[in-house]
Amino acid sequence: MRRRGFLTLAGGAAAGALVGPGAAQAATFTAYVMAYFTESPTMSAANYGLHLAVSSDGLKWTPLNQNKPVATPTQGSLGLRDPFILRKQDGTFVVLATDLNGTDWSYQSQYLHVWDSTDLRSFHNYRLLKVHSLATHAWAPEAYWDASRGQYAVVYSAVVGGHNVLLSNYTSDFVTAAAPQTFYDPGYDAIDGTFVTVSGVNYMYYKNNTNSTLLGTRSSSLNPGSFSVYTSAITPGRGVEAPQIVKSNTANTWYMWGDTWSPNGRFFCWQTSDVATGSWTLLNDRSYTQPLNSKHLGITPITATELSGLTSTWGTPAWNRVKSYNFPDRYIRHASNLGRIDTYPFDPYQDQQWTLVPGLADAAGVSFRSVNFPTMYLRHSAYAMVLNANDGTSTFNADATFYRSAGFADSTWTSFRSYNYPERYLRHSNYVLRIDPITSSSATTDKQDATFQIGY
Repeated sequence: MRRRGFLTLAGGAAAGALVGPGAAQAATFTAYVMAYFTESPTMSAANYGLHLAVSSDGLKWTPLNQNKPVATPTQGSLGLRDPFILRKQDGTFVVLATDLNGTDWSYQSQYLHVWDSTDLRSFHNYRLLKVHSLATHAWAPEAYWDASRGQYAVVYSAVVGGHNVLLSNYTSDFVTAAAPQTFYDPGYDAIDGTFVTVSGVNYMYYKNNTNSTLLGTRSSSLNPGSFSVYTSAITPGRGVEAPQIVKSNTANTWYMWGDTWSPNGRFFCWQTSDVATGSWTLLNDRSYTQPLNSKHLGITPITATELSGLTSTWGTPAWNRVKSYNFPDRYIRHASNLGRIDTYPFDPYQDQQWTLVPGLADAAGVSFRSVNFPTMYLRHSAYAMVLNANDGTSTFNADATFYRSAGFADSTWTSFRSYNYPERYLRHSNYVLRIDPITSSSATTDKQDATFQIGY
């Protein structure tokens, strides 16, 4: 389940330029903020508070506050899922979220968590908003401004007539809401509605909960019951939910995100140059990076000033993750004291977190210090990469030091040259890390194996 704000974009508008009445539409948005909660395959990363990440391109995301929550519910279940950030007509923000702490799907809350915020650097007026009196839940809220009514619509899923439908309530203040009405009911289980308006046409994407695919609908109005399906089922080849659409701030391109489970926390991303066609192309993992352990994202455009304020207040990670070029769903990690690349997500998730410190043998280089074993570093031994405690010797320091250079397979990525074996570079072979001789004339696969992206 999930959601996000009603993003209104002219078909050929500049990146992130919102169209419509009110102060919220006066600014030009050149960056993005993502709201999410966290889980991991064994749930060791489970945290049901409000998390934030930022991006300058809508594809590569940097978690804030060291990937810890910036706000935590104090009422209801004491936890949230599916956070959504709406920029209101006065330019300030309201945060909505499902009232559910964890995965107890039997928990039936008639309420949503709500915060107000001027700039997402602080949160106030926390409260619960009651949206119905039914014996069911209120999942994955999203809201948008309906100019024809002069009110905000809050859309979420609840069980009516034996299956989930999308309900809507109208509100002026997110303190009280009018009685719910059925917004969309396809006759089967439907959840996770998300909205975008392009060139005057309103689009809603949602999850078909009977087969875990995404579908797109559209309408010339925002009236409940007016949306009809115009796409075929969208899937990455596995169950997907939580659709989320954002326009590129550099091109006439839209991105649609989707969340998956089993294992928890894997996002996919599609792109299109025309939302009206309903045709989306799945992107390679090389193109995007999600925040570590993020779940059920909600994306909102922000200004450059807001981006600067968020990073200044909450800070960016003191650690990095390192992605493989030719296996971009895999990250460098240690396992049983061996260096390797493994498919994200995995636990212990801390095994993929590295502090890239000045090289132990030469400060112009870099050494990989483990976050969860901070006295230990990646070093080579008989050309294999292992995680060892620093013994302070010159040999250890040399083995653990690398020089960064332009990536062999892509100059915008990075290759790592060994300090004491300068003809050898860090690479993976059968997913295991080692150092091998690599040159510009090496085989294409070898050069790809030796190319990585440093994230965050």
